[in-house]
Parts: sequence; C-alpha cells; structure tokens
Amino acid sequence: MEIKVEFIKGPTKNTNIEVGSIINHIGERVGLHGSVYKIRRMSDFAFVLLRTKREVVQCIYSKDYAEFDLEVLKEESCIKLTADIIKEDRSKSGWELRMIDVEVLSEPIAESPIVINNKLVDTSLENLLDYRPITLRNEKERAIFKLQAGICHGFCKYFLEQSFTEIHSPKIVSAGAEGGANIFHLNYFGKDAFLAQSPQFYKQMMVGVYERVYEIAPVFRAEKHDTSRHLNEYISVDFEIGYIESFEDIMMMEVGMLRYALEELQANYTHELELLKITLPNLEKIPSIKFMEAKDLISEKYNRSIKDYEDFEPEEEKLLSEIIKKETGSDFVFVTHYPTAKRPFYAMEDPSNPHVTLSFDLLFRGLEISTGGQRIHSYKEQIQKMKRLNMNIELFETYLMIHKYGMPPHGGLGLGLERFTSKLLNQDNVRLSTLFPRDINRVTP
Repeated sequence: MEIKVEFIKGPTKNTNIEVGSIINHIGERVGLHGSVYKIRRMSDFAFVLLRTKREVVQCIYSKDYAEFDLEVLKEESCIKLTADIIKEDRSKSGWELRMIDVEVLSEPIAESPIVINNKLVDTSLENLLDYRPITLRNEKERAIFKLQAGICHGFCKYFLEQSFTEIHSPKIVSAGAEGGANIFHLNYFGKDAFLAQSPQFYKQMMVGVYERVYEIAPVFRAEKHDTSRHLNEYISVDFEIGYIESFEDIMMMEVGMLRYALEELQANYTHELELLKITLPNLEKIPSIKFMEAKDLISEKYNRSIKDYEDFEPEEEKLLSEIIKKETGSDFVFVTHYPTAKRPFYAMEDPSNPHVTLSFDLLFRGLEISTGGQRIHSYKEQIQKMKRLNMNIELFETYLMIHKYGMPPHGGLGLGLERFTSKLLNQDNVRLSTLFPRDINRVTP
C-alpha cells in the first residue's frame, strides 16, 4: 500500500509587512494584520488604530477609497487589512495608511470590563491584575514586558559572549537551598519534596562541569509577606563562575551583565523606552561599601539608631541609595561583607573576620535586586560549617558530592528580574512588572 505523506518545509514567506518597514513601501498596496485598538470617528472619515505585535499604527478610513463599511469593525476585532501607503509630508512618519479592504478574522462577543485603549489603564492594581489577559493589550502595559524580554535578551547575549553555558535545573527538589520556613512543601508520590527556592545547588554542581553557567527561570519562596516588593514566585537570573580570584570577580561580572542589557535596550528597544518615557541609568561603574560602614553612614546621616546589626531594613536600603546617589550620582550600590549569621551555610566567610562573609547585595534605586558571593569549595570547611549550624548533613549528600570530589574557587548571584524591571521603570510595586503575579492572595489568572 502506498503511503501518502506531505512534507512541511518550514515557514512560508509572510505576505504582510512589518510596521517598521512601511517607509520602504510608500506608493504600494500592502497587507497588515492586527487587532482594532481604537476607532475615532470624524465627520466624513475615521482614524482606526491597529495594534500590531509591537506597535500601534494609525490607519485612515474614508468612503472615498474604502471598499468596505466602517461598521464591520469593532474594537478588539482581529483583522487582515489591505491598505495603500501614501506619502504625507504633514505626518511625523512621512506617510499615511489608507484602508482599502479588510477581512474580519474574529470579533469580541462582550464589551471589555476595562478601558484599555487610552494612554493609561485607569483602574486599581487589583483590577489591572484581575483582568490581566485584557489589560496587557494596552500599549504601555505590554511595553513593560517587551522591555523585560529585551533585558533577558541582553543578559543571554552577554553570557554567551562570556563563554557561559545555559542550564535548566529542576524545580522539584529534595531539600531547600536557603533553608528556613519559606519553602513550599510537596507530597511527591508519598515522599517529601519542595519547590526550588533557588537553583543554587545545581548551578554550583554545573560549575564543576562547565565552569561558567547561567539560568533564567522561576523560583519559589513561601514568604507570607504582602508588600510592594515581595512575590512568592519570581524569575531569577542566576549565574555561577569558577576559578575566581575573589568575590569581587562576581560583582564585576554583574556590572558587565547589567551594562550590556541596558545597551541592548538603548539599541533595540527605543520604541518602548520612548513610549514609557524611560531614561536609562548610567552604568559605567558601581560604588561599593561594606555592610557595617553602610549601617554607620545611615545612622550618622539621618540620626537613626541601628536596630538590626545583621540585615538591612527596607527603609535603610532607600536611605543608603539616596546618600550614594547624592554623593556619587549612581543609582546602584554594592553592599558587601554581610554578617555570617544572615547568609546561607554555603557562603564563604572572610578569612580575616569569620563573622562576615565574602558576599554582597546590589541595591538599585532603594531596593535590593540581587544577592551573591563566594561559596565554600572545600569539603572539610563546608562540613565544619554545617556541623556548627547543627545541620543534618545526610540531607545534602548529593550536593556535598561536588566538594568531596573537588571544586574550584567559585561564586555567583541571583537577580530578581521583576524587581530590576520595576525599578528601571520607576514603578512603586513589583507586581506592575510581573506578567501574572503570584503572592499570598493571588493564584489567578
């Protein structure tokens, strides 16, 4: 029996033009597709705003040349459009799109509960998130996540240029990397398991394989915080590097990573930056200050007593950032040498002072966006520290395997993508830069 098959060769040529190339097609009849974003009716013509995959483009409808009735169009209808591109010197773009014909592919059956086609979605944060599949269609709302994609693109390009290997670590794990109570417990076929707080153990393991690794993926924290800066699931940008000379190598790598991402935005995302009126910060270099020196500086400048000698209060992060901005002009500041008591068991202690670690946080406009540092690579030292902390070593046998069979000096960091995006866009709530936020009150949509 003869087998009848068809061969799929790959994508066909798109007959619709991109908005960015319209200037190259003046005088031509072209095809476009998108959603009807807004219809502005005038006395004898109408402006129809078409939302394409990246930009909103203005089209002109007139009975003088259109071969269809305007009434067939509804806002949020998906259409294929045939249009003439006419040279128009009075327009900032230098052209205008005259609608000739349309094919309506689908149309809404209900009126939107939220007005999305104004400059801003004028509603509460709760409504903005409750109707996320709709509100993200707003031009400025979706620009946020186009920029976020650009940030990730910049990070990935930088990592590849720096000879990193991308990894994908499991998100169901047998032990928490950070420990503590902020870990989601799972019944895993009758066994105890957890959602990963971090890819920490796995990226350290992979340093022994590839030397330099990175991952951009979700992590989970069962923290019962309900603040503008906390999420229970967020995207962590992690990297780990081996054969470091000091933990400052990690900080320098982060400066390069961030600088590269901002350059990527400046080069390829000007549409979104202009739409959101964002001026990117200067990132030639980042100042650094030790933890206790920062504490003392804040106490002296603002006449505040130091209440917590082991960690920063959120207000202290803001105040330190204000001081650094005023004194150096930088929106960023590294805080180094955090107390051993507040850092994970794998953090390497300063040989000159075991009460502090070779670790750091990076603050950006008053908010901690990344945490990193050098890790313990000696099996003996790691075991000693775990015993000192009364940890059950048996629970970490697979992790300790890397130390037992040899590891180079290494370290890395994790950066919160949503926090970085939020501060870059001068937002006051990290949920605004979270596609579908997960917090103590929200698991939908």
